[in-house]
Amino acid sequence: MNDSGPDHYTVPPTDPNATGCFFHSQAIVESPRVGARTRVWAFAHVLPGAVIGEDCNICDHVFVENDVRIGNRVTVKCGVQIWDGIELDDDVFVGPNATFTNDRFPRSRQWQDALPRTVVRRGASIGANATILPGLTIGRGAMVGAGAVVIHDVPNHAVVVGNPARIVSYVEADRAPLHVVSPGRIEPREGLLETGVAGVRIHLLPSFADLRGSLTVGEHPAGMPFRPERFFVVSHVPSREVRGEHAHRSLHQFLVCLCGQCSVVVDDGIRREEVLLDRTTVGLHVPPMVWATQYRFSSDAVLLVLASAPYDATEYIRDYEEYLRLVSGSR
Repeated sequence: MNDSGPDHYTVPPTDPNATGCFFHSQAIVESPRVGARTRVWAFAHVLPGAVIGEDCNICDHVFVENDVRIGNRVTVKCGVQIWDGIELDDDVFVGPNATFTNDRFPRSRQWQDALPRTVVRRGASIGANATILPGLTIGRGAMVGAGAVVIHDVPNHAVVVGNPARIVSYVEADRAPLHVVSPGRIEPREGLLETGVAGVRIHLLPSFADLRGSLTVGEHPAGMPFRPERFFVVSHVPSREVRGEHAHRSLHQFLVCLCGQCSVVVDDGIRREEVLLDRTTVGLHVPPMVWATQYRFSSDAVLLVLASAPYDATEYIRDYEEYLRLVSGSR
């Protein structure tokens, strides 16, 4: 949204014959940094400072400003403007007439000293007519629904819809849809349920009920995978909010929803599953080096988390890209 002065228009454009690119005769491609086999269609305009990767498809009536980085195999459908400060990682899809912004308080002919950076991570999709506010990160593999207005960062693999956008589910970007494990729908019994995520187990805890009420029991070592040294309780979470979104290097956690319900997405870097915690007889063991996210809290949800060690800030891995590097290096 910032004007570019005429001094920016001095670099000759990419020679499509040398790179296997296709530039429509009615497209204007001024950047010399357009990757091989990229296609730019009619009435698109790419300014000289932009960087576009290989095998991209830039459709009709797309405008790409100078301070823009677009990765490989990106599709940008018709009617999209990609302003200064926008980065699209590899394999991103941007639907028709999706709107990016880069100024929180726009005024005519008043320029910003520094632009907020908006990043769309690898494999994410943005639906038609969605609006993305400045300075946000759309996580890896996330899906922004058509017409959504995104005012907060979108977690990795989350599906968001609405105005303002809210998380409604999680997707599997490269594999089958999430398998939802719902032990609360199973007749209560003691024992373990295995998940497909490395080391993650569902504990079905013993429960005793009579006229005085119900009692659920968990003991170490028979019924719990570790001896707790810390606990914390999560409650009063607005339903649109997400908790967790991190992994631990060596810490074990055991989650029990004491009231209401919430969903937990567990991810080992290869497989991802969603577990519904909807009663006190269901406990979820999350071992080290598993990425965990809690969401879909009911208004009355109270989540108890038992931890195997006292709090240590260095235990946390909060960046998903770093997490993927660490788990891939340990295999």
